[in-house]
Amino acid sequence: MSEMAPPEVRPKPAIPAKPSHAVPPPASTLSSPGSGGGPPFTLLGYIGIDTIIQQMRKKTMKVGFDFNIMTVGHSGLGKSTLVNTLFKSQVSRRSSAWTFEKIPRTVEIKSVSHVIEEGGVKMTLTVIDTPGFGDQINNENCWEPVSKYISEQYEKFLKEEMNIARKKRIPDTRVHCCLYFISPTGHSLRQLDVEVMKRLSTVVNVVPVIAKSDTLTPEEKNEFKQRVRKELETSGIDFYPQREFDEDMEDKNENNKIREAMPFAVVGSDREYQVNNKRVLGRKTAWGVVEVENPNHCEFAQLRDFLIRSHLQDLKEVTHNIYYETYRAKRLNDNGGLHPLTCPAPTGVSESNV
Repeated sequence: MSEMAPPEVRPKPAIPAKPSHAVPPPASTLSSPGSGGGPPFTLLGYIGIDTIIQQMRKKTMKVGFDFNIMTVGHSGLGKSTLVNTLFKSQVSRRSSAWTFEKIPRTVEIKSVSHVIEEGGVKMTLTVIDTPGFGDQINNENCWEPVSKYISEQYEKFLKEEMNIARKKRIPDTRVHCCLYFISPTGHSLRQLDVEVMKRLSTVVNVVPVIAKSDTLTPEEKNEFKQRVRKELETSGIDFYPQREFDEDMEDKNENNKIREAMPFAVVGSDREYQVNNKRVLGRKTAWGVVEVENPNHCEFAQLRDFLIRSHLQDLKEVTHNIYYETYRAKRLNDNGGLHPLTCPAPTGVSESNV
């Protein structure tokens, strides 16, 4: 009878060590979906799931960001100046020097793009201006070129998305935010303002602002803001941030504070003055300097924090997930569920973006 060899004794696998650069949380736990609330299984050692945030940051830093902002309002309300002040650089279509410019007979759409870099983060900013809006004697249907431009950018993105050999990263020219400038009359909204905002709010994120608010006294400004909010609500104008898009209670509470403060009464200026031994952006008057970034003088700082520091990404997501998806669904439905594929243009023939 042959002797049986003793079973081979294998060494116990070692638990992977934590990377020296990582500071892990307590031991990871895994709970079974059907365990009925039983004790979770404990996973020994460090996995590294928390590094996904760094991975995403590294990837997005390489690609960069796009942000497209449109300004709509009458001439002389400081649209270009306010955008320059928001991003602290000359990003509007006009230079800082004053030049005579003839008012166009119809509403024109002009855009200019810049690459802004801050803290290693690059953002391609496109500012779309609408010279000629509301400046004519007859302003009937003056919103049509604006609405048409917004829809054209959705169509352009949809065509790129539906191509068989589409680009890895589709250029995003869609309008993410529309700043609508309200004249500081102190009375009420004009009928033109109501009609335009009502139409634009169905296709783009509309953010109403009261321009040149330093022309109003604090009492007039508060009364005007309340009157504008009431008129917007009565007219059914759903400005950004929309109530139905609040994802949770935290978002709802934060956005309710913003909605109660809107429309922001702002002042824009790209000129610096010496005030209390420091340089500030402001508008000089006979009785002093209106400081743009001073919350006691205007609400520019609130607008900037809202647009850039807290809601910029959400503006982009609402544009893609709500407005663009609505346009896309309608276009596909109009074409029987299939969008016509775009063929490459023949050599020597350029494809129009319109």
